[in-house]
Amino acid sequence: MADAVDDGYEHSALPRRQQVAVRYADRFLAAGGVDDDTAAMVREEFTADERTELGMAMALFHGISKLLIVLGCEPEQMDVTVMPTPGTR
Repeated sequence: MADAVDDGYEHSALPRRQQVAVRYADRFLAAGGVDDDTAAMVREEFTADERTELGMAMALFHGISKLLIVLGCEPEQMDVTVMPTPGTR
């Protein structure tokens, strides 16, 4: 199932609930943020507690990944893409 979490995941065999979670993560991490359609899909698919947990997990994972890069702890062979923090331009 992890292999399906890639470009085109919305046409994969992933269950809808997981497709919505991946879409939410994509939008969450994008500079533009979560659009209204995605937010509505997340509200339909997940309870308030589950939405909180998803948001907290993504914020934590995103923050830790940035910290690892800043500290130089990423593997040497790992490609790194520099993306500005939203609102810093």
